[in-house]
Amino acid sequence: MKIFIAGLPYHVEEAELTAVFSDFGEVKSLRIIKDRETGQSKGFGFVEMPNDDEAKEAIRKMDGGDYNGRRIRVAEAEERPNAAGGNKNFRSNNNRRSERNFN
Repeated sequence: MKIFIAGLPYHVEEAELTAVFSDFGEVKSLRIIKDRETGQSKGFGFVEMPNDDEAKEAIRKMDGGDYNGRRIRVAEAEERPNAAGGNKNFRSNNNRRSERNFN
């Protein structure tokens, strides 16, 4: 399952976030999206977890939680077609908000 994460602190590194998601199960891949020109984080990213139950548990426990002082949004990514017909794009399909601390 591919997971969308928004509201990430700009200084967070992929290795740190991988460790957080690994608490819920195997992480197949994780990517923080960065600005092409500056290389700085855009504050969101994607995690892929092969086990759907573990991914859903990560979403349930982390969505709306506090991560390094920022409220993050974590939801199942939804595939959407690229306007140019090239690569697949993903976005969150979950608009609910809640308050939880998972640290």
